[in-house]
Amino acid sequence: MNAKVENNLSENESHLDDVLPVSPELVDEIIYALEQGDKDQIDYLLEPLHNADIADVFEQINDHHRKLLTGFVGADLEPEVLSELDDSTLDDVITEMDDEDIARAVSQMESDDAVHVLEDLDEEDQRKIIDALPDEDRLVVEEGLSYPEDSAGRLLQRNLVSVPGQWSVGKVIDYFRTDDELPEEFYEIFVVDHLHHPIGTVALNKIIRSDRETLIHELMEEEPKVVPVDMDQEEVAYLFRQYDLTSMAVVDDNGRLIGMITVDDVVDVIDEEAEEDLMLMSGIKETDISESVLEASKNRVIWLIINLATAILASLVIAMFDATIEQMVALAVLMPIVASMGGNAGTQTMTVTVRAIATRDLTSSNAKRIVFREFSIALVNGVIIAIIIGGLSWLWFQNAALGGVMGAAMIVNMLMAGLAGILIPIMLDKMNVDPALASSIFVTTVTDVIGFFAFLGLAAVVLL
Repeated sequence: MNAKVENNLSENESHLDDVLPVSPELVDEIIYALEQGDKDQIDYLLEPLHNADIADVFEQINDHHRKLLTGFVGADLEPEVLSELDDSTLDDVITEMDDEDIARAVSQMESDDAVHVLEDLDEEDQRKIIDALPDEDRLVVEEGLSYPEDSAGRLLQRNLVSVPGQWSVGKVIDYFRTDDELPEEFYEIFVVDHLHHPIGTVALNKIIRSDRETLIHELMEEEPKVVPVDMDQEEVAYLFRQYDLTSMAVVDDNGRLIGMITVDDVVDVIDEEAEEDLMLMSGIKETDISESVLEASKNRVIWLIINLATAILASLVIAMFDATIEQMVALAVLMPIVASMGGNAGTQTMTVTVRAIATRDLTSSNAKRIVFREFSIALVNGVIIAIIIGGLSWLWFQNAALGGVMGAAMIVNMLMAGLAGILIPIMLDKMNVDPALASSIFVTTVTDVIGFFAFLGLAAVVLL
């Protein structure tokens, strides 16, 4: 390896260290300092870390060490650390903190982060912390918690910049310089009418590039994208993605501007929704890696029991042909192949369909075309796999008829898998049932039952 390549690799590794500062070695050092009760060393190790990385430290250590770390740094914990913690770790940390320290941290947060920290607490703990907040912060948090869970109201920030359209650029810039209540970060300002209805937005770059005498309404983009306070957060995320937004106004029932949602919060929503869909497709309703064994087990076992019931249904189909299997042992050898291929094909189609529904790439206007497309794909793949497995079965058992039965059954099962993989999520979505939650169970059941029935039924007719 030449020197230039070595230097590039060294630079890349150094850059990776900067991106991933919470190394296993660092975590081990923090754990050792916790066990030694060395607060100075803990402060030294945590001091250079970003707040999100400190949150990672909390998530990577066990319950005992998490309790010790909270005891050492809880009173000085930055508010942003709490907002970055996953739900179960946040519960553990808050349990060990004093109510006054939590109230102090919450009062320094943006309203959406404060609501996120408090929303999953027990009502009693939540009330104690809210009562300890200053009056102004308490009212904002209580209003945020009053909105439906997973709604735009839970994401909105009260702190924004809104000005009348008659203001000049110079007056707006002076306002920026003198007002201490401006958001820490913002990318555009909202233009409002006399009733505080949003009528436009102006990007900051337009303001700083314009003459001081220019009126704001001359620069604004009219008809701004706005969302009602009770809109589902998934709908909000779709609008941000669809229109490449950095922020969006939130309005009340009367159309008055009450807050804004920024892209950093929407990124979290997109990540959360994608994770939720992935979990649901695995039959896991809600879980994370920091949960206790009993909590995680409770979240998973219900769907395992449902899967057990569907597996029994497939076994009953097999039992219908037990005499056929007894007369030809080769059928028992080949059955798992039929079920496995159908299940995999159905899962492929289902995954594409569920994601397309979530991103609105699959709608009622193109559903027929997409269904026909998936049917065609299933037919092509079914024929290809049928030729391969039919030929192998023929050679393996020296039985051409068995190869033909295997190939025919594979085509039937692949076709049904493709149709089930797209039609089941579509039907569930029409019934207002999350297709990610229940699709996998129904698709697996269809492919197993149809696959076994087609294979063993054809074998009973053709071979015996």
